[in-house]
Parts: sequence; C-alpha cells; structure tokens
Amino acid sequence: MPNQAADVRRPWFRFYDDGVAPSLEIPPLTIPDFLRHSAQAHPAHTATVFLGAHLSYHQLQADVHRFAHGLAALGVKGGDRVAILLPNCPQTIIAYYATLTLGGVVVMTNPLYTEPELERHWKETGATVAVVLDALWPRVQKVRSLVPLHKIVVTSIRDYLPFPKNLLYPVQARRKGSWVRVHYDGDTIPFRLVMHHQPDTDPGVSVSPDDLACLQYTGGTTGIPKGAMLTHRNLVASVFQIRHFLMPGSREAEDRVLAILPLFHAYGMSGVMNLGVHLAATLVLLPLLDVKMLMHALRTERPTFFLGVPALYTAINNYPGVESMDLTSVKACFSGGAPLPVEVITRFERLTGARIAEAYGMTEASSVTHVNPRFGLRKFGSVGVPIVGTDARIVDAETGTRVLAPGEVGELVISGPQIMQGYWKQAQETASVLREGPDGRWLFTGDLARMDEDGYFYIVDRKKEMILSAGFNVYPREVEEVLYEHPAVLEAAVVGIPNAVRGEKIKAYVVLKPGAEATAAQLIAFCRERLAPYKVPRAVEFRQSLPRLITGKVSRRMLREEELAGRSAGTDALSADQVDEHGARHS
Repeated sequence: MPNQAADVRRPWFRFYDDGVAPSLEIPPLTIPDFLRHSAQAHPAHTATVFLGAHLSYHQLQADVHRFAHGLAALGVKGGDRVAILLPNCPQTIIAYYATLTLGGVVVMTNPLYTEPELERHWKETGATVAVVLDALWPRVQKVRSLVPLHKIVVTSIRDYLPFPKNLLYPVQARRKGSWVRVHYDGDTIPFRLVMHHQPDTDPGVSVSPDDLACLQYTGGTTGIPKGAMLTHRNLVASVFQIRHFLMPGSREAEDRVLAILPLFHAYGMSGVMNLGVHLAATLVLLPLLDVKMLMHALRTERPTFFLGVPALYTAINNYPGVESMDLTSVKACFSGGAPLPVEVITRFERLTGARIAEAYGMTEASSVTHVNPRFGLRKFGSVGVPIVGTDARIVDAETGTRVLAPGEVGELVISGPQIMQGYWKQAQETASVLREGPDGRWLFTGDLARMDEDGYFYIVDRKKEMILSAGFNVYPREVEEVLYEHPAVLEAAVVGIPNAVRGEKIKAYVVLKPGAEATAAQLIAFCRERLAPYKVPRAVEFRQSLPRLITGKVSRRMLREEELAGRSAGTDALSADQVDEHGARHS
C-alpha cells in the first residue's frame, strides 16, 4: 500500500474542522456493555415494541441474563459459535446479547436460506447451538444430521406476544396453514424452557473488546459467501462512528427506531439494533418486510429514526393515501444498499420533513464507511465522505499501489477501526482484500469509484460482479450453479440489471442443450426451490450462445452492456413477477 504523508490534508477533512483530521476515541467496551448501561440508566424505558408487546430495558436485560445462563447450561462457552435463525423479534436481541455476554460468537443467519445454504454456513462456522423460529423448523430438521449442531433452541412468535394475542396465535396459524409442530427431544428445546428457573443476574464472564463477536456472512470476488470476523471493538467502533457522524447531539432514551431492516444483516445489526440499544432507544420490531405493517407502524408508533433501502422509500412514497398521513415524527433517516434516485429522495423528504443521508458500507467494515452529511453539503449521486475515524483512497485497480488524483476512477480502499479481522478460515481470500501498509491496514473493497475535489466519493462500478438486489448481496456464480443443475441447461450467465425499486434485477441468460426444452417459468420455479427468494432470477432470456472473452470465459459484462444499450434479443424473457407459485405465466 502506498504511503501518503500524514500531513497531507484530505479534502473531506474540511467537513469536520478546517482541515483537521477527524478522530474519534473508541472506549474499550464490548457490545453487552451497551445493554448493561441502558438497563442501569433507563430501567423503566421501553426497549422493544413487538406486535403490541412491550419490554422495558430492565426486562430485556433480565431475559438476556436468563438466556445466557441457559446457554451456559447447554454447554456454550467463550469462543463457541451460536447460530441465530430468526426474524426481527425480541428473541433475536436476547439470543444475540446473551451469546456475546458469554463470550460466544454469533452467526447471524438469513431466515430465507434454503437447506443447502444452511448446511454450508453452519458446517463452515462449526456452530454447536442454533436458535431458530418454529416456522423454520422443517428446514433445520432436514440438515441437523449434516451439521455440528448439538442443541437446537426453538422459539415461536407467540413467545413474546401480549395477552390475548399469544393465545390466539396458534389458532390463527392453523387457519392459515402455517402451524408447524416441532418434535422436542433432549437436543431440541423450547426457548422459554432454556430460560426457565435461570437467574436474572449477570453470568460474570470476562469478555475482551478484541474477542471475536460475530461471523457475518458476505461475499468476495470469487462469489462464494465468506464469514467476516468482527470483534467487539469493530462493532463498538461502528456504533460510535454512526452516532457521532449521523446523530450528533442525540440523547439517550429519546429516540424510537423503526426496525424493519433485518437484524441478521450488518446494516440492521449495527445501525438499528446495536445503535438503538446504545442510545437506550425504543426498537419497534417488524418481523416482516410488509408495506402495510410498515405504514401502520409509521403512523402509530411515531418513530424518530428510520433506516431503509431504496425499495422501502419507494414503497412509502407510493403507498395509497400517503399524502394525508402524518409522517413528521421521523427526524433522521438513512439509506444504503443501492443508489437512491433523486426523485425518491425529494418526495420522501417532502412527506416527512426529514433529510435522508445516503450511506455506503460493507459487511467487512461492520456497516457504514461513507455517508452524505445530514447537515451541510450534500451531493446527489455520491455516497458522501468517509465517516469519522475512517480514511479512504482511490488506488489504481490493477496493482492497488498508486493513489489516484481526484476525478480518476480506481478501486476504493478503506482504513478504520471498524474493519474486520479477516474471513473465517479463508486465509487466501483475506490476503486478497486486507493489505498492511506503512500507514495502517487497508480494506480493498472491490468497488470502482472516484473522489471529487471536495472529497466526496462516487461508486462507479464493481470489480466483483456481485449483484445488489433489494439490499441483499447476490453472487452470480451461486445462481448460475443452480441453473446448471437443471437437466435442460447447457450454459448460464447471471447479471444484475439496474432497477428503480430493487436496486438491481437479477436476469439469467440461458443456452439449452440440443433437443432440450424448458420455459422461463420452469427455470424460475427450479431456482425458487433451491435459492432464497431474493436470489431467484426475475427474468430469463434464452439464447443460442453467450458472448465470450478471448480466453473463452463467458462475459457477464458484455451481457449487461447489451441490456443497458437496449440491444438484448431474447426469445422467451419472463419476469418473475409474472410467475405464480405453480410456475404459470400471467397475462
């Protein structure tokens, strides 16, 4: 990594204090210290609101302690990995903080994962305990003999519903056909039973800020998901950076956070859950990405703080009757995961009176690294300036050894206290993205970007061909491998096509084997059986051949450029929005 003299003033320093380098003292805390402080300072304040049920910070801390003692009784100790397979609900926060209180390592797992995805992640992490939702039990049951799980803790949405909703929930679930009967045995235990008769006192386990806290899965240039190793220090730094930069002057126990972003995602984990607990805020937990539920919560819970992705802001803007709704409780809102169109920003800000701060971040960096200031100069189309305590540069994309001048396009590299320690059991992949230099350790993002004269950064493209669909990372190779499993498919290539709602739409280009037949609907249905919903192609185009580089490798870039230029010549393109669960075409 090239050295850049410490006295050279980065342009974005002007945003902070007339050219003085931004700095932020990160206290030597662990993530559970956030909850300990909030429970002690604001015990009666509401910590969570979940479908009408309220937990105070005192109650939340007590349940975390009980569950931590229960996990310890199941054999969990420092360094052990605990997988959490839950939607946004109180049990997610309880399991997360209880695991970290014991010095364990959390493996946040996407509830949309299929059996092969669960098997791969839990095998690699060596998770010995999993905390799962009962509705997901059938998937877990199919893989339990293939993974190193010793104990499975099963919880239900009704466990934290208020009376009488908790009694009515099973009846309603049976009517909807969503009721799942779990077979409990010595290794499968109800969530409430794990806590039963356990003390509500702190287990007293010594945990260091440098201990591993989380294996947060992401992806790299190879397209294979990898576990980013995040320590308590990394996660604590990210929370302090977000608060200092985005919420200056914020006071404890005053904010209400609308938690619709998934807490299993780095964005929701750091920017919603951990930041909310740090601020002793009230977390309004929404278990589904449901627009009606979102709008009801905006009206009735009056949140002050909202994190979202472009699709959510678009949904709010276009909701019937939104013009007559009072959304002015929202004071701070941030957007990430994909570029946010200017027209969406303008309309949302007119509806709420709040200003959206567009941000950029990576799982490898715990969450946010750049953001457009909430106050001061904002540049549409840019991801803003580096967050406090973070340094960023543009280097040549070929070698990464030469720092480029403003306006030149190269690879974005980042340095800061929130940067991961590496990829779990992936030394070669770690070495490809983390490089030590005379001025620190730098994360090579794989994103092509430029910096303007004012120090604002603009993402131009990605070296890695990861697709950002509805705020989630999708890796083309993973989708292509599923398509290749279909007996009629000879070749397949998957690309991301810009989409105003989803950020990018997944499109598959397919060449069929000679004499074979398949429809777009059939291939989409085939993918739905093997991939999480957000990874399923939204459109399929059949071709006689695919464009190739001189090396013989299929060129995804050429396919994407053809699509953007409007020269695509598909013969049977079909949107997934036109395919029902039976794979039938809609007119």
